Amino acid sequence: MTDAHAWLAARSDRVIETSCAWVFLQGERALKLKKPVNYGFLDFSTLEKRRLALRRELEFNRVTAPDIYRALHLITKTDDGLELDGDGETVDCALEMRAFDPASVLAEQPQRVDADLAEQLGRIIARFHATAKIRPEGGGAKALGYAVGYNAMNLRALSGKLDATQVERVIAATDAALAAFTPLLEARRRQGFGRRCHGDLHLANILIEHGRPILFDCIEFNDLLSEIDVQDDIAFLIMDLAFRGQAETANRVLNAYLDEASRQFPDDMWDGLAALPLMLSVRATIRTHVTATQNDLATARRYLDAAARFLRPQAPTLTAIGGLSGTGKTTLARRIAPSLGAAPGAVILRSDEIRKRLAGVAPLDRLPSESYTSQSSQRVYDEMLRLARRVLAAGHSVVLDAVFLRPEERESAETVVREAGVPFRGFWLDGQPDDLRGRLAARTGDASDAGPAALAEQLGRDPGPIGWRRLASIDAAVRRLGGAPEN
Repeated sequence: MTDAHAWLAARSDRVIETSCAWVFLQGERALKLKKPVNYGFLDFSTLEKRRLALRRELEFNRVTAPDIYRALHLITKTDDGLELDGDGETVDCALEMRAFDPASVLAEQPQRVDADLAEQLGRIIARFHATAKIRPEGGGAKALGYAVGYNAMNLRALSGKLDATQVERVIAATDAALAAFTPLLEARRRQGFGRRCHGDLHLANILIEHGRPILFDCIEFNDLLSEIDVQDDIAFLIMDLAFRGQAETANRVLNAYLDEASRQFPDDMWDGLAALPLMLSVRATIRTHVTATQNDLATARRYLDAAARFLRPQAPTLTAIGGLSGTGKTTLARRIAPSLGAAPGAVILRSDEIRKRLAGVAPLDRLPSESYTSQSSQRVYDEMLRLARRVLAAGHSVVLDAVFLRPEERESAETVVREAGVPFRGFWLDGQPDDLRGRLAARTGDASDAGPAALAEQLGRDPGPIGWRRLASIDAAVRRLGGAPEN
C-alpha cells in the first residue's frame, strides 16, 4: 500500500482491487490508482509511468465511454496530509470515473446478450474500428506474434497445473498457424487493418446502460496489445460468447460486424477471415493462463480445450436458402449458421443487406421501389456470389439468404459450389400466401423492404422447376441441417 492508497481508502465507501490497480468508490464517483508494479508487459513502477498510463487511459477510453472517464487528478502534499490538485509536491495521480452498477457489466449477466444486443455490438464495434487511428506498424505478425509468445511463456510456467502435453500441442499448433498466416497478417497491416483498438474486448469490459452497449477499460499500457488487427480485437468478444455456449449470438456478432465493416473497410477485409480461428485460439489461450493464475483450474482447462478446438481445420460448405418473402429465410439462416464450418459458424450473405450496402444506405433505411429493378437485383446476386467465392476461399462456410426466384439465380449459386469444390445444400422454404402476408405486415426493424406488393409480384411469377429440397417450415429445416444448440 501507498500513502495515496491509505488516504483515498479512508475517504471511500468501498475499495476494489485488481492485479494492477485500486478503484476507490465515493458515491457516484470512482477514483482509480495504479499500483507501483512492473509485470514486464506493463510497468507502473514510477510516478511518471503511472501518470502517463492514466493519461492514456483517459484519452483512449473517452473514445467509447466519454461519460464514464472524466479527468486526471494529481494527488499532492499539504502541511496536514494529501489533497487533490493542490500546489504541493505530487505523490501520485488518480483517474476520476463515473461509478456504474457492476451488475450492468455483461460478464455478470451474459444471457442478456440476445440477438438484438449481438446485432448492436457487432455494428458498434465495426464503427469504432472504422474511425480508429491507423497504426502503420500495428497489427500484422508482430502484434499477434507478441501475444502468441507471451501465451506460450505463461502456459509453460503453468504446466504443473495444466496438462503439459496438451500445452505443448496447443503451442505447436499456434506457432504453425502463425507462420502460415504471416503473409496474410502482414498484407492486412499494409492495407490499414492495424489500428488503435480496445485490446481487451470481452464481456467483462462491456456494460449496458439505457439499453446501449458501452466499451470501457481498454488497454493503454502496451501498444503491442492495443495496436492490433481490428479482427483480432473483435475475436475476443466472439470467443467469449462462444466459450459461454452462446453460439448463435457469437455468430450474430460476427455477421453484424462484417456487414457494417464492409461499408467502411477495403474489400480485402473478407480475406482476413482465414486467420479468425487463430485469433480466437489466441484469445482463448490468454484466458487459459489468466484463469489458471487465479487458481480456477477447471475453467482454465476448458479454455485450453477451446484454444485447441478453434485451431482444428473445418472444411467450408455453402448452403443456399430460397423462398418467397416472409417464408423465414433469414430466421433459418441465423439458426443454422453457427453449426456450419469454422467457429463461430457460417458467414451469412443476405441479399437485403447487400442491396443496402450497394445503395450506400444504412441497413434499416428503406429504398424506393425503383431500387428493385431486374437490373439492380442482378447486381445484388452478382455481388453476393462474388463475396461467397471470397469467403469460401478464406476457409469459412457461407449461407446465402435470398429469394432465388429465377432458375438462373439458383444455378449461379450451384456454379460457385462447382468452382470452389465444396459441399452444397439448397433449401426452398414454402409458405401459405396468407401466412406470408401476415409475417410481412408484422415485420419491423429489418433490412428487408418486402411488403404485400413485392409478395404479390413474386406469387405471380413461375419459379420453374425447383431442384432444391423443399421444406414446409423452419423447424423442419433446422432438424435437417442440425442447427445451433439453444443458448
